[in-house]
Amino acid sequence: MYCHPVLMLISAKGRYALRCMLDISLNGSEDNVKLKDIAERQEISIKYLEQIMSALNKAGFVRSERGPSGGYRLSRPPEEYTVGMIIKLVEGDTSPVSCLADDGCKRSDTCISMILWKKLDDAVNSVLDGTTLADMMDWSSKGRIIEIGLPDY
Repeated sequence: MYCHPVLMLISAKGRYALRCMLDISLNGSEDNVKLKDIAERQEISIKYLEQIMSALNKAGFVRSERGPSGGYRLSRPPEEYTVGMIIKLVEGDTSPVSCLADDGCKRSDTCISMILWKKLDDAVNSVLDGTTLADMMDWSSKGRIIEIGLPDY
C-alpha cells in the first residue's frame, strides 16, 4: 500500500456536531435544550440534527430526556469535552494521509514525507485535542472571534 494524501476537511456532520455541543453548553446550564431550539439557532434541519444527536447520545456525550421539559444536556462539564473528541466521534480518523490512518505503509521506514505528514497530524491533533467546549464558551462570552494571525503568502 502506498501513502496517499487525503485532504482533511471536516464534514458538515463534524461541524454541526461541534455546533450542537457548543449550543447545549451555552444554553443548557439550567434546563434541557430542545432539539427544535438547537435547529433554529444553528440553522440545521431537525432530521439531520436527530442523526447527530443520536451519535452523541450513544457515545454518552449528551443525555436526553423525553416529555414537556425534555431535551438534551451535556453528560459532563464543558471542560471535559475537547473539540477532538467530538470531531473524531463523528468523523473518525483525522489523519492527513492514509498511511497514518491505516495500518501503515510499506514505505514508512524510508519515506521522508512521513516526517511531514506526522508533524501535520500532530499539529492538527494538538489544536483539536487542546481546545475544550469551555474554551469556546469563553470565546463566545467575550463576543468575539479569536484572530489567529495567518501568515501572508
